[in-house]
Amino acid sequence: MNNTGHKFDTWQTVQIIKARKELSGDRITVGLATCGISAGARPVFYELKKAKLNILVEETGCAGMCYAEPIVTVMQKDVFSIYGYVTKDKVEMLIDSIKKEEVCKELLLGHSLEEIDYYKKQKRVVMKNCGKINPFKLEQYISVGGYAGLKNAIEKNPVDVIENIKKAGVRGRGGAGFPTWMKWDIISKKQGKKYLVCNGDEGDPGAFMNRTIMESDPFRLIEGMTIGAYAIGSDEGIIYTRAEYPLAISTLSKVIDIAKKNNLLGKNIMGKVGFDFDIRIVKGAGAFVCGEETALMRSIEGERGNPMPRPPYPAQKGIFGFPTNINNVGTFSHVTSVMQEGPETYAKIGTAKTKGTKVICLTGNIEKTGVIEVPMGIKLREIIFDIGGGCPKGTTFKAAQSGGPSGGCIPEDKLDTPFDYESIQELGAIIGSGGLVVMNNKACMVDVAKYFMNFAQEESCGKCTPCREGTKRLLEMIEKISDGLADEKIIDQIEKLALFVKDNSLCGLGQTAPNSVLTTIRYFRDEYMAHIEKKKCPSGACQHLTRYLILNNCVGCGNCARNCPVNAITGKLKEKHLIDQEKCVKCGKCYESCAFDAIERK
Repeated sequence: MNNTGHKFDTWQTVQIIKARKELSGDRITVGLATCGISAGARPVFYELKKAKLNILVEETGCAGMCYAEPIVTVMQKDVFSIYGYVTKDKVEMLIDSIKKEEVCKELLLGHSLEEIDYYKKQKRVVMKNCGKINPFKLEQYISVGGYAGLKNAIEKNPVDVIENIKKAGVRGRGGAGFPTWMKWDIISKKQGKKYLVCNGDEGDPGAFMNRTIMESDPFRLIEGMTIGAYAIGSDEGIIYTRAEYPLAISTLSKVIDIAKKNNLLGKNIMGKVGFDFDIRIVKGAGAFVCGEETALMRSIEGERGNPMPRPPYPAQKGIFGFPTNINNVGTFSHVTSVMQEGPETYAKIGTAKTKGTKVICLTGNIEKTGVIEVPMGIKLREIIFDIGGGCPKGTTFKAAQSGGPSGGCIPEDKLDTPFDYESIQELGAIIGSGGLVVMNNKACMVDVAKYFMNFAQEESCGKCTPCREGTKRLLEMIEKISDGLADEKIIDQIEKLALFVKDNSLCGLGQTAPNSVLTTIRYFRDEYMAHIEKKKCPSGACQHLTRYLILNNCVGCGNCARNCPVNAITGKLKEKHLIDQEKCVKCGKCYESCAFDAIERK
């Protein structure tokens, strides 16, 4: 390809035709995003490359089935097969079947995404290329419709581009759901230097949607940012992400260079005279608070990531005092879809108030963990049970934490709630960036509240007193409950302080930090009262309120004693053992190691 500024439809047609043949012809792919690599995909990729199969072998990103990684797809003799759990010890089996031109039934997940249960209720718009194309091959991205969105945008004036985003009903996918067009319209009227920032930082436990798109379909993000830059009149873009995302950073760096060489970034983009835009990457240190936009801007400036009062808003005074527009990875990716497919097509998906889809991370006590994309308005029950497969066998669903530490816990009787911004907010939670952590009946909701409050307290920037001191005091009160040292008055004290923190904290993170506590009290008050009145943890998760007892069916195998880290278990071989309750540290090793169900947790 060239960098001479030629128009889109004259570019290297031969390479695009070749890419189409690659995608439709005999081809083997291995998912080499972070989830695949962590499951052992790299050795599998190398073994397939070494096998001399006379078939193209190349990497792709994550298709979303993180639970089944490493994932390999094979197109051979017009038969497409998706294989899962292809670890190094199983790759020879797969290679043998490819050489024989047979389907490896032992590893087969399906012959299309549509026939796999995990995908039947998904709607892949933003993720439609993930796991299918090589993230580094621009010609493959173009061959599946890539950069048609930017082409459509620059053929319009910027005002019409913003109007398209308005017609599509795109709302920010970073948490609050603010209308994207409105942000763009405000800053587009500003004159002079403007920054366009992509917030690729995600600090929520169990959230990795941004990372997945950055690693698996990076040109989609670059295209969306470039469309945004054209619409608001910015010549400088910044992708802010955390240093803990080395693969995403490496992938984006390579893709930005490729885009520059092909006149998709730089001067006179796509031959549009005067349309100049470039992108650089800024790495953050991983502070949760830097997901908040004013703290993010301070971090980009090289300062400590502390939130700032608003107004002035970023569109008025942002990075180095210049107007700044901030959207996250998901939002820019949706912009690309709107401009590629048209606002009318996009707006057919979703609800009256929230159009399109949402990329969600399913994690926790659920059978099928991974990254999914669903239409807005889908029921929570469908997400957790139809797509995620429900909780592991032998356990039942208890709650789902939506929106990370800033979100709230949703009980089972609320699972028929539509997944959209307003409906989830009515439950006391938020959609947030899109993390959904599932908890089964073994989870203690007091312990869950303690975990998220501890996270919020540790990640507080400390700038404002309500958040700095309030989250610390809330954590201390919850610890009292989990240790069996509280009386019933403490619930009212927690609720009063939580509401004060919400109403008086400086930034959105402090204002939402108490949500986990408030929703667990709202929906699981009986568990709090069991800890307070009965000094008992119903789930057996709170160590200070838990006792382990050896029952009469103990066969005296000694396994519990061997696993006890403090030698609190004694007994002779083939005789019932005993636990010294004074020595016991409530670690549960004996309970986990007993093969005869002879230890009771009370």
